[in-house]
Amino acid sequence: MTLQQLRYIVTLEMERHFARAAEKCMVTQPGLTIQLKKLEEEIGIKIFDRSKVPLEPTPLGVDIVEKAKKILREVDTVRDFVIEQKNILKGKMYIGVVATLSPYLIPLCLKNFQRTLPEVEFIISENSTVGLMKALEAGEIDIAMMATPTGNKNLKEFPVFNEPFMAYLPLTDQHTKDPSYILHEHNRKELLILEGEFCYNSQLLDICSLDTSNSLNNYSYEINSIETLKNMVREGYGFAIVPWLSTLNESTPDKAICKPFQDPQPIREISLVTSDTFSKKLLLEKMNQTIWESLPDALKLLTKYRKVRWDDSPYFSGQLKRTI
Repeated sequence: MTLQQLRYIVTLEMERHFARAAEKCMVTQPGLTIQLKKLEEEIGIKIFDRSKVPLEPTPLGVDIVEKAKKILREVDTVRDFVIEQKNILKGKMYIGVVATLSPYLIPLCLKNFQRTLPEVEFIISENSTVGLMKALEAGEIDIAMMATPTGNKNLKEFPVFNEPFMAYLPLTDQHTKDPSYILHEHNRKELLILEGEFCYNSQLLDICSLDTSNSLNNYSYEINSIETLKNMVREGYGFAIVPWLSTLNESTPDKAICKPFQDPQPIREISLVTSDTFSKKLLLEKMNQTIWESLPDALKLLTKYRKVRWDDSPYFSGQLKRTI
């Protein structure tokens, strides 16, 4: 017995005519007849007396049709409840943000979130790419803001914007006066990276075939934040590739300068990511729109770029295995 079969017998009882009922149910008349026959055979009761014109339900068929109407009303109630829950814009929402994005994006859009979604309590935490994916799958967070694609078939991705990578150079670099940055072979050994962010490093690997170690002179330093990278550059310990938003309020041009790469600029795609069972689509749409409206206009105007993937990088795959 299926809900569709129940809808068929309710419509037949209303129309008392196979052709009209079939048309109303948007099914062929033979198809409707076959489904009615299957249902009657399954329950062992004739629901309609086909010898009567117009068609009439049998005495037991009358009761069956009434019960079918009640069941369908309950189903519609459940459906309406689900739709209401999907569209509800209040309650707690656990948001995870990748650490290379959070310090720069959240201050830009948090007030707008509070204004657009005043009844939603946002509980925001930072994590690594791997940590965010695990938290989504475990149900520990509802939504992640991170670089995509993730390559994870259990997650759904909703792209919001593209963020360019910028070359962050000490003022002593010979290329600071160039309008855009071109990576030269001799620069690779001076590139500083984030030791713990595999997604970010995989993107840098794509950009410049980096050596994944911060080993200069007589020390080795595991750097875990964009701001530490920038401070190291300001003090002349190398150069870095950083996200565009991290340079938005740059306050020390006397020590370092940021340069765009030549077109097409390398970018990372920033998306809202959820588990494949997340259903609050209206909330996602509101968040997507709010983030976009909070971005600087200069970022929205970027058109010539190449997307830098990380989910298929051999570097990322190797590092991920070590964390599991």
